[in-house]
Amino acid sequence: MSLRLRLLLVLLAIYCAGGYFIARWTLDQIRPRYLESMEESLVDVAVVLASQLEQSTTAAGPGVEGLRAAFAGAQRREFEARIFSLHKTAIDLRVYVTDAQGRVLFDSTGRNEGRDFSRWNDVARTLRGAYGARSTRDVDDDDETQVLYVAAPVRHEGRICGVVTAGKPTRGINTLVAAAKRRIVIGAVGGGIALLLVLLLVAAWVIAPLEQLTAYARAVRDGRPVAAPPLPGRTLRDLGTAFEEMRDALEGRQHAERYTQAMAHGVKAPLAAIRGAAELMGEDMPAEERARFLGNIRGEAARIQQIIERLLELSSLEARKALGRTERIPGTELAQAAATVMQPAFAARRVRLVVEAGEGTLAGERVLLREALVNLLQNALDFSPVDSEVALTVRSAQGRVVFTVADRGPGVPDYALPQVFDRFYSLPRPETGRKSTGLGLALVREIAHLHGGDVALANREGGGAVATLSVPIE
Repeated sequence: MSLRLRLLLVLLAIYCAGGYFIARWTLDQIRPRYLESMEESLVDVAVVLASQLEQSTTAAGPGVEGLRAAFAGAQRREFEARIFSLHKTAIDLRVYVTDAQGRVLFDSTGRNEGRDFSRWNDVARTLRGAYGARSTRDVDDDDETQVLYVAAPVRHEGRICGVVTAGKPTRGINTLVAAAKRRIVIGAVGGGIALLLVLLLVAAWVIAPLEQLTAYARAVRDGRPVAAPPLPGRTLRDLGTAFEEMRDALEGRQHAERYTQAMAHGVKAPLAAIRGAAELMGEDMPAEERARFLGNIRGEAARIQQIIERLLELSSLEARKALGRTERIPGTELAQAAATVMQPAFAARRVRLVVEAGEGTLAGERVLLREALVNLLQNALDFSPVDSEVALTVRSAQGRVVFTVADRGPGVPDYALPQVFDRFYSLPRPETGRKSTGLGLALVREIAHLHGGDVALANREGGGAVATLSVPIE
């Protein structure tokens, strides 16, 4: 499991757990808060009704005829009210009045007049001078039938002579609570989706620099030239600097060791040939043989010089972490320049060089890219038979300028294909049987990597080999 996915899952789990408990707590709090608001309103209603009843109260008890007439008129009225998601067309306020003994004198529903309510909390507590309220369900365990009652005392000459209770069914509250819960759930889901997107961005923001460092470390491991990535934050920048310093330290030691070994490997055979020829020349021999051995010494000395020059060039390329001064170069122009350099050599070997122009412009160092193409052309020429043809093609594909060099030589043995770009690996040339320095294709690979491109060599259908150099389009 990737670090990005782990971080995302941890953040998502924290959000889901925290969001669940917060949403659950919020949803659980909605109905009690609505009921508290309803109770507070009922307190006002009960007090107002008690004050009105006291206007007609006598020593015999509260006078309820005026209240009875008011409710009869209100119940006959037609009205319509839309309160958010609640549609209201009739009053559902319940009111009943009891005397000092708790007997019901008036009930707005007409069902309980004459009954004894002295044991109900709202009546009993109010008659004792305390705050009286109760919540009762008409059907047990059914919140839709719950009614909230709040009572207020009716006084006459300073003493409590009755109780008026205002009640309100919670059906309307339940509708509003359900609508509020739906909005909260929708908001929580929408917020969760939005937060998930934010978490994805945060995970990418946190992990992307680490992935860049990983890619950088792998490029260093593979020996590809790459610049240290720009990193945000002091800690990550310090980590990137440490990677860069470690790379420089390791490459410095490995560079010296590698090229010391390369130098020893490259000049070993020419030096042996020179030493053997020099020993033989110390003996008496015909002038022709002496001249031949002297020519061998000169040839091997030139080969040593060529190896040293190529190694120095390769060393310089591998030490570079980025391109120097780049310019926009049309691919066709680059191919024509390389062909112009190699044309005399092709003519001397009676091999035709054909350039097939195409589209595509790249950014890079002109001299290095031309040298890469020259090396590929030289390699193709070395393996091409007389009167054959080498085709240098330029085209653009998948965001890259692609150069192909195809010959009609013997091709590359399957066992050699994985090694052709290694230093000092070389195959005998068909014409002379001699091997090259084995550094030309290694140079081409370094130039390609330095430009963010790649190079490959494969056998061609119908015989021959085809080398492919691809560089990103500008």
